[in-house]
Amino acid sequence: MHVDAVVLDIDGVLVDVADSYRRAIVESVERVYDETISSDAIQAFKNAGGFNNDWELTYAAALFVLAGREGYEGDVETFTDAIADTGGGLAAAESVVERALDDAAHERVRTAWDPQRLRAVFQALYLGSELYRDLEGGDPPFDAPGFIHDEPVLITGGTLDRLDAAYELGVLTGRPAAEADIALSRVGLSVAGDHRFTMDDWDEGKPHPGALVTLAERFDAGSVAFAGDTLDDVRTAVRARDADPERTYYGIGVLTGGLRGKDGRERFVATGADAVVESVNDLPALLDGV
Repeated sequence: MHVDAVVLDIDGVLVDVADSYRRAIVESVERVYDETISSDAIQAFKNAGGFNNDWELTYAAALFVLAGREGYEGDVETFTDAIADTGGGLAAAESVVERALDDAAHERVRTAWDPQRLRAVFQALYLGSELYRDLEGGDPPFDAPGFIHDEPVLITGGTLDRLDAAYELGVLTGRPAAEADIALSRVGLSVAGDHRFTMDDWDEGKPHPGALVTLAERFDAGSVAFAGDTLDDVRTAVRARDADPERTYYGIGVLTGGLRGKDGRERFVATGADAVVESVNDLPALLDGV
């Protein structure tokens, strides 16, 4: 696998977000609606596609909870399968709920659904009070220490050194830019502004290939490897091949996010992954052919 550039996702690849972003999803819905989904159910939404933005995943999880109160009888797997069949993402979740309920029940769900409040609660839980004031520009709805401080680093300094010495390095993440800065600082990875894409840099989000193709162009790379922990990360590389056939794109699944073990490996391969690694720290050996 010869490549000129390596592009890395952040969450589940460089840092572990099981007790930060994913915890914030579960607890935000719980705080607003007094019931929620399980942490394991988050992966079902991720697998459905279109949930690169964890705020939107939170909104969709809240829709599932509210729909259940109005008579929706499907479990999370049924709900997320329907989302996948409808194209993935929040708009698909809204469509699934609308089709599943009668008009009166759907209207009650829409009235109770409050994405703005969910976002504020999510940010308060994730950032904590001090960072919330710094980044959100106001007082949080409640005081919290911040789950952002509970993100273990997954990549070693040795791996970073090997990748940086051999390849152009880029980052493609669904995080807002300020939160990406915090994670990259913790990891010890410095990436030029034009060699990364965050939520703030483009509207489409993964698995749209635009950002990955743009990074390849900026690197003037003939071949690019993109390593991520979700199926949408692999889908991004697969779609980049179709969008930019003059270059070679490799999608590499990393088993330190929500997808783990044999099942995770099989899901990555079925989605089109060129390789699957247990950890980002296995990436240099894979690329070097060692």
